[in-house]
Amino acid sequence: MITISDIASDKIKEMLAEEGGPELFLRIGVKEGGCSGFSYGMGFDDEQHEGDKELDMNGLKVVVDEDSIKYLHGLVIDFKESAMGGGFTIENPNASATCGCGSSFRTAADAGKPAAAGEC
Repeated sequence: MITISDIASDKIKEMLAEEGGPELFLRIGVKEGGCSGFSYGMGFDDEQHEGDKELDMNGLKVVVDEDSIKYLHGLVIDFKESAMGGGFTIENPNASATCGCGSSFRTAADAGKPAAAGEC
């Protein structure tokens, strides 16, 4: 369903180790908003909810909420280094349109609820 590159996985594991909580895991989700209608959410969490789907990716525990799953099938998360530092990149085959910041999208079947102009 979701692919996390080896580099991104290593970076996430490194960040989890810095947080110091063995019960922490990566939560990936989607919420309405952003300039294109939906925005990605990715962060550490320690609480699972009913309907969450748990994935194991190279020893990394990843949890996706039930409502987000339909928007994330085929998602690829990578980590790219650049002269200005590094950051995570997201490629979503379900997105029919994305914004310049790369954190907002819409699908052919669902436009979500875009935020006010200028908010990404």
